[in-house]
Amino acid sequence: MIVAIVISIIVVQRLIELIIAKRNEKWMLKNGAFEVGKSHYPVMVAMHVSFFVTLFLEVTILDRPLSSLWIALFGIFLLAQILRIWCLASLGKFWNTKIIILPGTDVVRKGPYRWVRHPNYLIVATELLVLPLLFSAYFAAIIYSLLNLWMLSVRIPAEEKALKELTNYKEKFLLE
Repeated sequence: MIVAIVISIIVVQRLIELIIAKRNEKWMLKNGAFEVGKSHYPVMVAMHVSFFVTLFLEVTILDRPLSSLWIALFGIFLLAQILRIWCLASLGKFWNTKIIILPGTDVVRKGPYRWVRHPNYLIVATELLVLPLLFSAYFAAIIYSLLNLWMLSVRIPAEEKALKELTNYKEKFLLE
């Protein structure tokens, strides 16, 4: 079944990203960083795990067909994966799934961060919409896009507040 294969590949990708994030977290904490927004992180993880479960169940139980626009949707999804890797590479040791701030460091303004403040969040939002639409899983597309908007309404302000207070974020992004 194609949905199981696609989800399996993405889960492996996410597990590799968690290994990278843990390595980066150890390095950052060793150098004086600390985590912000700890309370919402388990909720975000639960949301992402339940997304894949819901997607799989919706497609298999309701026998959802592959979208007639699958080529375009899959292309968008692949582009999002390339952009995801670009985000990780651009942030290097500073990339993480958690909000970990190293006080006094210069904010990264290369790669996609040159043009967009939070490109990885845009990519995740795209994935949470496009992947379910690829498999005609409209329930998952709507519910998880809304949940993600809610999560980002909590996460982005927490991240920006810490960056503004402890790095050169305001200066780099010309914020008040």
